[in-house]
Amino acid sequence: MTTSKNSDKQYTQFAFDLNTNPFFKKDYKNFINILGAEQLNSLQQTSLLDIFLSENSIIEPHYHQNAAELTYCISGSANVSLLNPNTKELQSFSITAGQVVNVPRGWWHFQIATSDNTHLLGIFDAPTPEVILASDILTLTPSTVFSYSYCLNDNVWKNATASIKSGMLIGPPNDCNKTYMTPQNNLNTIPPNDYPPYRSQQPYQGYERS
Repeated sequence: MTTSKNSDKQYTQFAFDLNTNPFFKKDYKNFINILGAEQLNSLQQTSLLDIFLSENSIIEPHYHQNAAELTYCISGSANVSLLNPNTKELQSFSITAGQVVNVPRGWWHFQIATSDNTHLLGIFDAPTPEVILASDILTLTPSTVFSYSYCLNDNVWKNATASIKSGMLIGPPNDCNKTYMTPQNNLNTIPPNDYPPYRSQQPYQGYERS
């Protein structure tokens, strides 16, 4: 690692190995490494998540309260979906190697790998990305709040969410029956009245590469 000394006799770091700093690991095919100012103190308003996913794995719905995210596909392919809070429209972008999707700060979003060995890079405009996960919201909010808000049977809600664990991050769980979870048949088969408007588009429509 290359370093230099400043006037305060503290080391300034200019290089770091992400492989030594895991952020989350589901299994050997699905894991995330992190780099921020805590790991590389020469960074200022930049941080990143190095994301590895197997086919049909999902980064659960979440939002970053302190940063926008640029999702860059290094290899493989993924659908990146984001909920526009202004139009209430859920948009999905299919990306492959070399393509990106920009997720503004505070926007609800999720990523689904559509091929095996997918490698994504999440780049943030903050020293360390903060995150609020759907699993955190569902598990940390008392069940009575949801059942009262939506006039639901509290036991039914508890049973439906019993297997959700806080901080799941990469899903679905290994013991899940994934036949109904795959990108090929999950979102597009949900009736429009039961799901927000869903529009699939390519991020580079109208652009011809030479």
